[in-house]
Amino acid sequence: MALPYCTGYLDRISLTRGERLKVMVSCTAASTFSASLVRTVCGDLNPDGPGFCEIDIPSAADGTYPAREQICNAGSCIVVPPNDYVDALGSFSVQMHIWPTTPLKGEQVLLALWDEEAGRGFRLFIDERGALAACVSDGSGTATVTPNVALIERQWHLVGASYDVAANTLTVIQEPYSRTGAGERPLVAQQAVPFAFSTPVGASLTLAARMTGGTPSAPLTAQHYNGKIEKPRLLCVAASRLDMEKFRGEAIPTDVAPLCVAFWDFSVGIDGERIADRSRHGLHGDAVNLPARGMTGSNWTGEEVSWRVAPAQYGAIHFHEDDIYDARWQADIDFALPDDLRSGFYAIRLIAGADEERIPFFVRPKPGDRRAPVCLLASTATYMAYANLNPVPFPIAELLSSRLIVLHKANLLIDEHPEWGPSLYDVHSDGSGVCYSSRLRPILNFRPGYISSFGAKGSNLREFNADTHIVDWLEQQGIDYDVITDDDLHTDGFPLLSQYKTVITGAHPEYFSAEMWDATKSYTDAGGRMMVLGGNSFYWRIAYHSTLPGVMEVRRCGAAIRTWETQPGEEFHSFDGKRGGLWRAQGRPPQSIGGVGFISEGFDLAAFYRRTAASRDPRAAFVFQGVDEEIIGDFGLQGGGAAGIEIDHADTNLGTPTHALILASSEGHTESFRLVNEEMSITVPTVTAPVEARIQADMVFFETAGGGAVFNVGSIAWPGSLSHNGYVNNVSRITRNVLDRFTDPTPFEYRRD
Repeated sequence: MALPYCTGYLDRISLTRGERLKVMVSCTAASTFSASLVRTVCGDLNPDGPGFCEIDIPSAADGTYPAREQICNAGSCIVVPPNDYVDALGSFSVQMHIWPTTPLKGEQVLLALWDEEAGRGFRLFIDERGALAACVSDGSGTATVTPNVALIERQWHLVGASYDVAANTLTVIQEPYSRTGAGERPLVAQQAVPFAFSTPVGASLTLAARMTGGTPSAPLTAQHYNGKIEKPRLLCVAASRLDMEKFRGEAIPTDVAPLCVAFWDFSVGIDGERIADRSRHGLHGDAVNLPARGMTGSNWTGEEVSWRVAPAQYGAIHFHEDDIYDARWQADIDFALPDDLRSGFYAIRLIAGADEERIPFFVRPKPGDRRAPVCLLASTATYMAYANLNPVPFPIAELLSSRLIVLHKANLLIDEHPEWGPSLYDVHSDGSGVCYSSRLRPILNFRPGYISSFGAKGSNLREFNADTHIVDWLEQQGIDYDVITDDDLHTDGFPLLSQYKTVITGAHPEYFSAEMWDATKSYTDAGGRMMVLGGNSFYWRIAYHSTLPGVMEVRRCGAAIRTWETQPGEEFHSFDGKRGGLWRAQGRPPQSIGGVGFISEGFDLAAFYRRTAASRDPRAAFVFQGVDEEIIGDFGLQGGGAAGIEIDHADTNLGTPTHALILASSEGHTESFRLVNEEMSITVPTVTAPVEARIQADMVFFETAGGGAVFNVGSIAWPGSLSHNGYVNNVSRITRNVLDRFTDPTPFEYRRD
């Protein structure tokens, strides 16, 4: 029996006071739900910590609303709107190259010209036995033809179908295709059609799914295809095999150009949603739910690995039945934020019966508002990367955590609703890696109160809720601060950061775009001060879509901690054409911007830091003012210590400034902490703590040439120690000492010795 729920998403994630916000809700837990606006202070449910804390804010959203279930129509496809050229077809042929990834999963449409209401039209599809098939229907009868031979998984095939109006026959062709070989004999099957057939007038043409309703711009679809499609063509004749061969190239042959109704070229506009038709008819389409582009085609030679260099070899699109960009739910609440809201973490709280849900967003300062001296950078890119990461299907979750994992309702709901979309750590239903993540869908682990399966013993927090430990500390300390997001930083860059004396990162700023990286480096070089209160920072390179809001891309390639890896030749982002992977592999190691870089992870127990001789350097005297202990952070809500979950270390070979002070290093990590892949050229037995000496979190401080400075703790667990003993502890004191000095306008003296 399905679990009842009340959930939703927002149209925006970063707003200013007074701006409008739309709330999309789906609720099966009750017939009505109530909504209210809250400011989030702490999202930790652990009773041993500061306690879950939110502040009610009166707003126009407050009230009770009728509940309804809204469905997420996941699955990618291409839709070509109705047109006169297709309406007028008599005889016709379709052809394409396909690379099926789940041919035996059930009926999957490759191309359809279908009127769902009338139950008539044409479909080229993979049948329930994995064989190619084609059918025509007049609404009362259906004729189907198939060679009855299953397609080969993950192998290119030429497939096609034709309808001959004069002979009233339907034909299909299925042929395994090899770029380097002569190919195999095509399988051809033909069937007489026992009724007069004509294409439905006013129907949209779809690729990779069948349209069951909606509109071309917001279609409802079914029978989604898993796999690649390349070079789909539509001809106005019942084409011969020779005719099909002529249309397999990158250009329309002059002698057969009059036969061409549509010549879709997926190698054009790879960074967008538009699907280009290069025929004279201009039957352009649109991609729905972001199928993967920049994919190698059947003609990929391996000589070039960037689609920008050899676009003709990247004329394939990979479709998935669980792709999702925008859930397209209707708004239940549309209101203006109060005009007196201060900058901070906020949420829309929904209550339906016994169910409670909170959907976070962030309020940044309005242009012209006074800027606080400090800003907290909310790691929204990292939140999106982990969006709906679920331990239920994750095969090594308990091995990674070195403990049994307790599943909560959010985990079960994510598992029950795959249509809400996976994380960038998951694989699609066909086993291929998920490279796009959108916030325009319910994201159940991006919620105040969510308990992570990949945090450490105790609070078990990651990402958003781990960051609320910093929010809670800032509030308790009475710090005047603003909040901005990764999205804001990517768009507004250095001018945004330059308005602040000090920038504080969240606990896990792992995912960074080039624009974010450049802005942050320019800020610290120009005299800005940055406090990195987390670990595994500035690790993966990401890309944002140039026109679609709220979606990011990651290509997981090269040596790195990763749960899937891109296929050869598909390492370059489709959104910006740049190579994905680690910033380290592109000459920008995390050490070169933050002083330390990722070295290990472990999800059982956290450790503590021990001060080094460098902590007595007069340059660091301000850091340890009032701190006499040698041991730092042997306490905390995240695994019992301040150094844990994911940790970073210093390495001058990777860019740690030679004048950086390593103030403290962690020790006492368990064997669950293993060396990251990029640090190994060959596997050896000594890759775990405590044997591997490099596995330690390094606390570093260094000055920059412009009078600025960087302080980095190198540990995700650090914020979980801030509130220990009523906030009176050495982790809190060090953090406050650094913040006080960083907000002091006195320039730091840059030293290279």
